[in-house]
Amino acid sequence: MIHTTTGEGRSSGDDLPYVVRLAIPNKGRISTPILELMEKSGLHLLDAGERRLISRTPDPHIEVLFARPIDIPEYVATGAADMGITGHDMVAERGVSVDELLDLQFGRATLVLAVEEGSPARSVNDLVGAKVATEFPGIAQAYFAQHDIPVQIVQVGGACEVTPYLGIADAIIDLSSSGDTLRSNRLRVISEVMKTSTVVIANRDARALKSEKVEEIVLALESVIRARGQCYLMMNVRRVCLSDVKRVLPGLSGPTVMEVAASEDLVAVHAVVSEDRVYRLINLLKRAGARDILVMSIERMIR
Repeated sequence: MIHTTTGEGRSSGDDLPYVVRLAIPNKGRISTPILELMEKSGLHLLDAGERRLISRTPDPHIEVLFARPIDIPEYVATGAADMGITGHDMVAERGVSVDELLDLQFGRATLVLAVEEGSPARSVNDLVGAKVATEFPGIAQAYFAQHDIPVQIVQVGGACEVTPYLGIADAIIDLSSSGDTLRSNRLRVISEVMKTSTVVIANRDARALKSEKVEEIVLALESVIRARGQCYLMMNVRRVCLSDVKRVLPGLSGPTVMEVAASEDLVAVHAVVSEDRVYRLINLLKRAGARDILVMSIERMIR
């Protein structure tokens, strides 16, 4: 395993005959986390602005296209972009053929079927002939077709939760993260339609023809995701205490033990551990005989 705390680096293949275009959301709930992820991975934007549609990156063979999240799957499928980052729900809604390469593990939500609290409906089978409001007509139609329930889909562009109150719909299909918005609008979930999160997608031809850069981008993003919630511990340990320290340390692949120059009695012990365990772990390590303990953050981690 390789651990690194640097986020930048140019491609080793500066003479590649192509450019990979990566489409990312121009706005929305996952836009900021995506930009932060790209910054940490070394793919920060060199000339982005509010009205900018395409930006360069430190790698001359990678450029970024800003687009609506719902349009990104279509751009990638048709080859207007080679890769994209958007919600899995957007890919499902468009119904296009792309490869999902990596789950970025944020923007998690559930697409749910909900009705008013006072509705007699208890399951999807109770909605025969009902009007269902949603921003996801493609997913909704497929869902009800799967259950063989005829409904009328009412497509809306936002504020889906208010449609039952206004009498526009009998039920809704909408994204829910915590359920607070549904509860505040007196809605009750009767079924989960789909779970979603932010994913990296690729055009299938581009994945084959531009595989070197596609794999490089995925690796850069994945290394940041792997490092989240992890920290790096370094300490000195007397040899007689080493077995006790090893028993305390969890580590991802066990601790690394190295000789300490000019000391026959000490060894250096390094390990990667979860951040939520560090507080208690420090005390246990001290009691086991560790000293000179350093705790460092990890920006990227590559297996």
